[in-house]
Amino acid sequence: MTVTTPTAVLIGPPGSGKSTLGRLLAERLGVRFRDTDADVEAVAGKPVGDIFIEDGEDRFRELELAAVRQALREHDGILSLGGGAVLSEETQALLDGHTVVYLQVGLADAVARVGLGAARPLLVLNPRSQLKKLMEQRRPIYERLAVLTVATDKREPAELADEIIKGLGR
Repeated sequence: MTVTTPTAVLIGPPGSGKSTLGRLLAERLGVRFRDTDADVEAVAGKPVGDIFIEDGEDRFRELELAAVRQALREHDGILSLGGGAVLSEETQALLDGHTVVYLQVGLADAVARVGLGAARPLLVLNPRSQLKKLMEQRRPIYERLAVLTVATDKREPAELADEIIKGLGR
């Protein structure tokens, strides 16, 4: 069995642009795009929000870790991880040696992109406050794991893709 490695692994909070930018990067680099949240949904047969509600966050995190592990082993394109995937120490260890790109976003831009009415399971009740808390909690982990950090606020995806491609030495 041939072991592959992703061209780049995108991490960051909800609203940082992992999916949008990931698809654009994959297209520009001529590689495939993969999102571990989509992998989790495919395995569970239901949306992430339903997994949280029906099965709980612990079950979601189990499925997420399995999806990350598999994708890192077999995907050779652009890989986007769910915003909370980096909370797992095992995921952090798995990311060691990979080209991890942290998409940094401020609260105002994240809120504008996510939308406060969106079906984000960890953002129920007070979405703005919850998102701020998640971002503050995860920021040090994102920063530590990243080999490249790109600020996304007030910037167009095409401009960000150019910066990342340059940062990847492509």
